[in-house]
Amino acid sequence: MSQVKKIPATVITGFLGAGKTSTIQHLLKTAGGKRLALIINEFGDLGVDSDIVKGCGIEGCEDDDILELANGCICCTVADDFVPTMEKLLNRETPPDHIIIETSGLALPKPLVKAFNWPEIRTRVTVDGVITLVDGRAVADGLFATNPEIIEQHRLADENLDHESPLEELFEEQLACADMVVINKTDLLEEGDMDKVLAAVRKQIRPQVKIVKIAHGEISASVLLGLESAAEDDLDSRHSHHDDGHEHDHDDFESFAVEFGEIADPDALVAKLLPIVAAHDILRVKGFAAVTDKDMRLVIQGVGSRFQHYYDQEWSENTERKTRLVVIGDHDMDEAAIRAAITA
Repeated sequence: MSQVKKIPATVITGFLGAGKTSTIQHLLKTAGGKRLALIINEFGDLGVDSDIVKGCGIEGCEDDDILELANGCICCTVADDFVPTMEKLLNRETPPDHIIIETSGLALPKPLVKAFNWPEIRTRVTVDGVITLVDGRAVADGLFATNPEIIEQHRLADENLDHESPLEELFEEQLACADMVVINKTDLLEEGDMDKVLAAVRKQIRPQVKIVKIAHGEISASVLLGLESAAEDDLDSRHSHHDDGHEHDHDDFESFAVEFGEIADPDALVAKLLPIVAAHDILRVKGFAAVTDKDMRLVIQGVGSRFQHYYDQEWSENTERKTRLVVIGDHDMDEAAIRAAITA
C-alpha cells in the first residue's frame, strides 16, 4: 500500500497545563470539514478533559469519534490499549480522514511513534507529524510545567508507568521527537522571556523543526495538519534517553494467523495458550473463536500472560464458524512449532 493511501495521524504531546485542550478545540473548529477522530490519553482529572471536547458542539466533533485511553501512560500500554484502539478506528465502515492523538504529560513520544510500525497498523496509517506543545510561561521560569507538583501526583497515580524520567528529561524527550514545536501562552511572557524559551527549545530540537508562537491554544488545523513527516520511518533522527533501554523494536515483529474449528471451552483454550506464549516469548495473541453450542462469536485478546475473552456478536448465516487467532512476536519466532502446539 502506498504512502499516500495511509490515513495520517498527528501526535500532540506536552506537559499538563501546556494548553492541549484549547489547542485541540481550536483545531476542531478550523478542520474545514475533515472527519477527525481523537484518541485521548486521559488520567481521571489530570489529562485532557474529554467531556469538554465531546460537548464542544463543533462540526466534526461527534462523540463516537472521540476515544479515551484511561489505563495509563500511552507509551507504556501500547499493546494493551493503543494498537487495538487504532484498529477499531481503521476498521470502521467510514474511517476518519485524520486521527489526532493526545498523549498525557508523562508520555514518551518516541515509543508511541514506534508503535505505528506494528504489523496490525503499519500499512494503513502514518504519523503525519509530532506536535510538541510548550508552556512558554513555565519554561521561561525554568519549571517546564506550570504545576510540577501535580505532574508528580500524576506520575504516582499511574500504576502502568514503567519509566521514571525527571521532568527536564521528559521535556527533552518531547522536543527531540517533534516535527513542530508550538510555544503557547506567549501573552504571559515579559520582555526577554521569549529569548529564554527559544534557547531552551532550540537546544533540544532537530535543525529542520519549525517553531510556532501562539496564545490561548489558537492555531489553525492548516498549520498543524499535513506535515507529511512519516515520523515512523524517521526514528533514528529523534534522540531518546531510552534508546538503549527496554523498548522493543517493532520493525522486528512478525505475525501470522492460525485457523481451526470450533472449541468447547474458552477457559481451556486460554489454559492451552498460556504455556505456548511463555515457551515462545509471544507478545500478543488476538482473534476470535467459534464455541460449540454458542450463537455468539468469542473475542480473544492476550498480551503476554494476560488474556481476556468475551462474546461480541452473533455469527451471521454467511460467515463460516471457525476459530482464527493472530500471533505476534519477534521476527525469529518458530512459526511451525507454535502452529503445531496451538492446533494439537
